Formats: sequence, structure tokens, C-alpha cells
Amino acid sequence: MEKNLFSRLVQSMEQMNEIDRGERQPSREFHVDALQVKSIRQATGLSQAAFAKAIDVALGTLRNWEQGRREPEGPAKALLRAIHNDPEHVIAALKR
Repeated sequence: MEKNLFSRLVQSMEQMNEIDRGERQPSREFHVDALQVKSIRQATGLSQAAFAKAIDVALGTLRNWEQGRREPEGPAKALLRAIHNDPEHVIAALKR
């Protein structure tokens, strides 16, 4: 790993801890709303049933997210962000 890349990673983790402690404001936030969940799923080319199975959530939960009745939280939100950033590779990794 490049030395510069590693030092940037360490700096990023330190900033994350500062944000978590309330000492720093996040430079950007990833909000997941109903339209985003649906567009993230559609970007994968998967049906609701296949996408729910791939990310290991109940189909009803995914439908609730897509219809705005509930919002993903915690690990689900992080997984959706990863899929949003790189749908091809994340979905492929989940299928292994």
C-alpha cells in the first residue's frame, strides 16, 4: 500500500472519530430516502425479491424502504451506500 494512501486512511479515521465525538461537522452526509433506495436497487438490475435476498433483508422491509414507510439504518444504510458507489462489485461480492 502506498505510504500516502495509508496516511490519508489514518487521517480519515481520525476525522471520523472527531465527527463521532461531535468535535467536527461531517463534510458530507449520505441520506437514503425512498427514491434513492429504489434507484440503488434499479442500478443493480435486480428485482425487489432478488435485491432483498442479496442484501439479506425481508422483502417487506425493502418495500417499506422504497415506499418511504421506513428508512434503512446502521449496517443496511452503509451497505446501500456501498452498492450506490459500486453496484457491480458489491453485488458480486455479496453473491459469493
